Amino acid sequence: MQDLGIKVLFQGRNFIRLLEGLWVTVRISLIAVIISIVLGIVLGMIMTSKNPAIRILTKTYLEFIRIMPQLVLLFLVYFGMTKAFNINLSGETSAIIVFSLWGTAEMSDLVRGALISMPKHQYESGMAIGLNTVQVYKYIIIPQTVRRLVPLAINLVTRMIKTTSLIVLIGVVEVVKVGQQIIESSRLTVPSAALWVYGVIYFLYFGVCYPISLLSAKLEKRWNS
Repeated sequence: MQDLGIKVLFQGRNFIRLLEGLWVTVRISLIAVIISIVLGIVLGMIMTSKNPAIRILTKTYLEFIRIMPQLVLLFLVYFGMTKAFNINLSGETSAIIVFSLWGTAEMSDLVRGALISMPKHQYESGMAIGLNTVQVYKYIIIPQTVRRLVPLAINLVTRMIKTTSLIVLIGVVEVVKVGQQIIESSRLTVPSAALWVYGVIYFLYFGVCYPISLLSAKLEKRWNS
C-alpha cells in the first residue's frame, strides 16, 4: 500500500503539477509582497504624522486588517465585492488584493516602529551639520531603517507564502488544490495517496520558506553585530 502511495506522485505529470501549483503560490506571494513593501513604506511614513485625523485613519485601517481573518477577507473580496459591484475578479487577483492589503498593514507598522524608534539625536545631529529634512532622511534615517526592516520584511514573505494556502478555498489551483485533485483522482486505487501527497507538499513549503528564514536570521545577526 505504501509503495503504491508513493508511486502516485510519479504517475503522469502529478509531481510536475505539484511544482506548477507551488509556482502559483510563490508568484501570488511575491506580487503581494512587492506591492506591500512599496505601499507599506509610504503608509508607514504617513503613520508617523502628528496630524490626529491621519493617525486615526491609518490606525483604523491597521486594526481592521489585523483583526479580520485573512480567510474572511478573501471571501469578502472574491464573493462579496464581485456580487455587490458586479466586478469580475479571478481567484488569483482577489488573493493578490487581500494579501497586499494585509501585507501593507503589516509592513507599514514595521516601518512606523522603525522610524519612531530612531533616537532624536539622530535627527538633531543631521540638522546640526547643515542637512535639511530630506537629506537627514536620505543619508541617516532611511539607511538605518532599511537595516532594521529587511529581516522583518523577509519574515513577512515566509508568513505570506504559508498563509496563501487559504486561497484553495476560493478555487485557485495552487499547490494544495493540485494535491487535493491528485488525491481525489486516486481515492479508490491508492487509498494512502493523501499521506504522500500532503507530505510532499509539506516539504515543498519547507524548501521554499526555510532558506528565506535562514537569510532573515543571517542578515539580522550580521547587522546587529
